[in-house]
Amino acid sequence: MRNKDFELLAPAGNLEIFKGVIESGADAVYVGGSMFGARAYANNFTDDEMIEAIDYAHLRGAKVYMTVNTLIKNSEFGKLYEYLLPFYERGLDAVIVQDLGVIKAIHEWFPSMEIHTSTQMTVTGADGVRFLQQFGVTRVVMAREVSLSEMKRIHDETGMELEAFVHGALCYSYSGQCLFSSILGGRSGNRGRCAQPCRLPYTVGGKKDDYILSLKDMCGIKALKDLCEAGVYSLKIEGRMKQIGYACGVVSYYRKYIDSMEPVTKSDYEQIKKLGNRCGFTDRYYYEHNGSDMVTYVKPNFESTAKDVAVSSLKIPVTGKLYLVEGQPGALCVSAGDVSYEASIDPVSAAMKAPLDESSAVERIKKTGDTPFVFSDVETEIGDNVFVPNGALNKLRRDALGGLMEKLLAQYMRDDARYVTDEELAVIGDHDVTDDDNVTADHGKQAQRMICSCMNRGQLEVLMDSGRFSDYYIDFDMYDRKSLVTDFADDLKRLKADGKAVYLMLPAIFRENVSDYFRSVAQKLDELPFDGFVVKNYEQLYLVKTLFAEKKAVLDHNMYTYNDIAKSAFCEHGADGDTVPLELNAKEIAHRNNTKSEMIIYGYYPLMTSAQCVHKNTSGCDKKSQITYLTDRYNKSFAVCNNCKECYNTIYNSLPAMLEKYTDQLKRAGIVNFRYSFTTESPKQVRKVLSGDVAEFTNGHYKRGVE
Repeated sequence: MRNKDFELLAPAGNLEIFKGVIESGADAVYVGGSMFGARAYANNFTDDEMIEAIDYAHLRGAKVYMTVNTLIKNSEFGKLYEYLLPFYERGLDAVIVQDLGVIKAIHEWFPSMEIHTSTQMTVTGADGVRFLQQFGVTRVVMAREVSLSEMKRIHDETGMELEAFVHGALCYSYSGQCLFSSILGGRSGNRGRCAQPCRLPYTVGGKKDDYILSLKDMCGIKALKDLCEAGVYSLKIEGRMKQIGYACGVVSYYRKYIDSMEPVTKSDYEQIKKLGNRCGFTDRYYYEHNGSDMVTYVKPNFESTAKDVAVSSLKIPVTGKLYLVEGQPGALCVSAGDVSYEASIDPVSAAMKAPLDESSAVERIKKTGDTPFVFSDVETEIGDNVFVPNGALNKLRRDALGGLMEKLLAQYMRDDARYVTDEELAVIGDHDVTDDDNVTADHGKQAQRMICSCMNRGQLEVLMDSGRFSDYYIDFDMYDRKSLVTDFADDLKRLKADGKAVYLMLPAIFRENVSDYFRSVAQKLDELPFDGFVVKNYEQLYLVKTLFAEKKAVLDHNMYTYNDIAKSAFCEHGADGDTVPLELNAKEIAHRNNTKSEMIIYGYYPLMTSAQCVHKNTSGCDKKSQITYLTDRYNKSFAVCNNCKECYNTIYNSLPAMLEKYTDQLKRAGIVNFRYSFTTESPKQVRKVLSGDVAEFTNGHYKRGVE
């Protein structure tokens, strides 16, 4: 008997694998359709295949979740409604989503659709869940880095249904916080096109060809009891790009041990490893923050002995009652579970010659052919001297099984989608700057704000001396936790004396330790006369608007406002401004709502934010914040900053972006707030940047954008 405490969620890259994983024991399957999926290079399902998959799963008691987990541009948003509508009406069980604008739209358009947040949303705490609950989210997929103890706390505090990755590839970066592939080669992970630069070798500290960013595959089959105790419901297997032998094999082993809840045997564990792994397995994120034993260090070839398997469609058992009595309409009632359907034919006549043979009639009724059904039993009530032509029996069977299938599928179909006009959809993708947006082509009507953000005191002193900036974003981790409030108050006093606006820029990742600390100092912080916060995740936005009623919240670039619907969703729930996403190009920026938006016109773009630590994994942990350098095969060096207070690394691009020469163009697009983002620069380098001395730089995505 299946263990209903868990849902076993399997991937499928095509219809054959889809059927195979259901046959192997998956309770639900997640798939990508022809648009908006985070595996652009997979053999994604056509629209017809998606309908077939939905029906196939529902007839067999399984569920289908569709990935709509890329960030969507304004120009694309109008296509979303028509794309999803037929799947919604057919009974699609849930969508997996990254873009907050998509969540908002789906919740409004398709009220009965379950919404699961993608791991790309980087949800790491209960406050992030609370924020998303406001949008009708029904399940949150945890960031892979979140521990079991954190999951338990999230579940206990929010009651949210949780999904956790249990098997497959691990990203080095927190999902959704990686621009490495995007910035280096134009293939964005946020758009389903990651080129996996984390699987390439780098030189670190003189050691060449070190695969320091490559993680082993996850295998959580030894942790099933712990996952259950943590309140996790859905166990997700990664692998929509994997072959059928791997997918079906992995599902079958997890099905076995989920149902038995017995410890996995050594031999079965080795068999699972043979199905596919990268330099072995790890489940350390469930129990530890990071670790060198999670890293492959050598070339991470995916080793697999899995063989293709033949898939036969899983038949649905039904029972039948055949009624053939002279002078009465012939009837066949078929049942699957508690659903029944009865078909009939013309009244049965007396036999002119040989009467109908009961066993022959039953045999013909049982010939279900290519239908999804198989008879487990057929009861009969047949008269002694009756005759029914074979064609009539065939018709009776076809009508009965066809009617049963329609009745079974009808339970899932919907007709409550909100009607959305073409005019409504067209407006989304065609935003132009107008007076109504509080900005105009004549940018002189709104005061220009020059903003600087800094990570350390040396940078801050240079920036204050320059007198160039109106707004200061001061990094939370510039201060020691024991004296944060008093030290920040001192800097605030100096800046306010010069009439500056001051914001506290919060950490990139907000796990429970820093969240608890933030709550502990919130009251004292709120007493200080600073203007607000720069927030980088959902946890922070919820907390800031809950604890600091009078403080503003400005979204950083990684709180993605690719489209105007996302921006409005954030603004409706506490955001007072946003930062233009780094992957949008000039044309896309010109066709978005840039009211209260700011643009980073200088800075080293963050390529990855990771729970792993390059310094620790190469030199050991000394709990000292410092910069380590990665050098790639093209001899480009990338600074890696280890944030020891919150225990995460940020990898920065090898060159800064410099877009200052485009400010007039950006003003015509409605942007009048410009930010210089200082991260790894020394005070001397800051002075050079402010003087215009930037020898090498990049335009980022301003010219090319991403597919």
